Amino acid sequence: MKLWGGRFTKEENQLVHNFNESLSFDQKFYEQDIRGSLAHAAMLARQGIISEADGAAMEAGLKGILEDLRSGALTFSSEYEDIHSFVEAALTERIGEAGKRLHTGRSRNDQVALDMKLYCRDEIDQLDGLFLALLQELLKRMEENLETYMPGFTHLQKAQPVTLAHHLGAYFEMFYRDKQRLADIRRRMNLCPLGAGALAGTTYPLDRDYTAKQLGFDGPTLNSMDSVSDRDYVLELLGALSIAAMHLSRFCEEIILWNSNEYRFVELDDAYSTGSSIMPQKKNPDIAELVRGKTGRVYGALVSLLTVMKGIPLAYNKDMQEDKELTFDAIDTMKGCLALFTGMLSAISFNREAMEESAKKGFTNATDAADYLVSRGVPFRDAHGIVGRLVLRCIEKNQALDDLSLEEFKEASPVFEADIYEAISLKSCVEKRVTIGAPGPEAMKQVIEICRERLEKQPQ
Repeated sequence: MKLWGGRFTKEENQLVHNFNESLSFDQKFYEQDIRGSLAHAAMLARQGIISEADGAAMEAGLKGILEDLRSGALTFSSEYEDIHSFVEAALTERIGEAGKRLHTGRSRNDQVALDMKLYCRDEIDQLDGLFLALLQELLKRMEENLETYMPGFTHLQKAQPVTLAHHLGAYFEMFYRDKQRLADIRRRMNLCPLGAGALAGTTYPLDRDYTAKQLGFDGPTLNSMDSVSDRDYVLELLGALSIAAMHLSRFCEEIILWNSNEYRFVELDDAYSTGSSIMPQKKNPDIAELVRGKTGRVYGALVSLLTVMKGIPLAYNKDMQEDKELTFDAIDTMKGCLALFTGMLSAISFNREAMEESAKKGFTNATDAADYLVSRGVPFRDAHGIVGRLVLRCIEKNQALDDLSLEEFKEASPVFEADIYEAISLKSCVEKRVTIGAPGPEAMKQVIEICRERLEKQPQ
């Protein structure tokens, strides 16, 4: 059954049908389509546009279709063009003539706009839960590693000592922003397009506020042309997912590096690793690599839909059917990546000794040595040069700053005293950084408490 055809004298070419149909993928939101139809039917009966008896029959029929689709008692048929025609045909078959009245005061244009909004809203709620689980795991790991010392990097070179808690906290901030972005999108998109018709509303006395309320929206959309042609919320969602995928990819890149023999910072759990078909010693970070790789797939969905939308005049055009497969795939990809990454992170073992040793050997305490001199009256620019020459000496002798004798320190500057060793120990270097946002344990405890409160206050 098609929802059109009265003015046509020929059957649709099968190749055209195959190219035009969307049921093969828009069946994914059959639940949203039926929810929208239930609200629409209830409103039609409430407004006297259809009889109460027809409204009751539609409600019973639609609920039966929903139950049968969920259980598998009813399956989709390829003869139908889209989910809308499939549901209407199934309803008409079950309740007779009344089923044909379901489409009164409605177009596929506002129907598909509604289905897509409901679907994206539902998926945002699921994604929010996945981000929450990841943030909770990060918070747990941060609490466990307040005194796990490691090198902080700039330009992929060891720069200053930090803690693992501080490093993980940077990713907490990224993923928390991702969670906030989703919440922002959900709020902005939460207006109901149902009742916009094809593009210019309808002459039927619809109660759009009623259907909006029934479907959990804040109210109806205010321009019927925009209602059916708006895909900004989809683009915003794909944009937010692209940023989140980038954050996951950065974290995965670090885990991949940390897993290498050159770093040895982490030991991946066997459940989240694979081996080599030829090299028995290998333990590969395949999950981290796949998550990193799938970032391009999410980016692709965003760029594709931006390209689709860039030349479309008002109002609805069939090009917009391309939004669905792209969005479905990007959402499913991100849901899988988030779930697997969180599991991988929860099972990772951190090699604290290797991290601390790496920090010691990378001159990460050089800035603190310069600050030591400054605190004793040496101008910073002179202190910078003095410590730079000490670092060069250590490189030549394959030593760390901590390995220099007091005489060697004094040779560089008589200001150095025996307390220099305490001043440049990793523990001192980190603990002296006490401003909020710094890696010192006391500062990090404050941050962790703030992070916990943010998660508790964030609407779930």
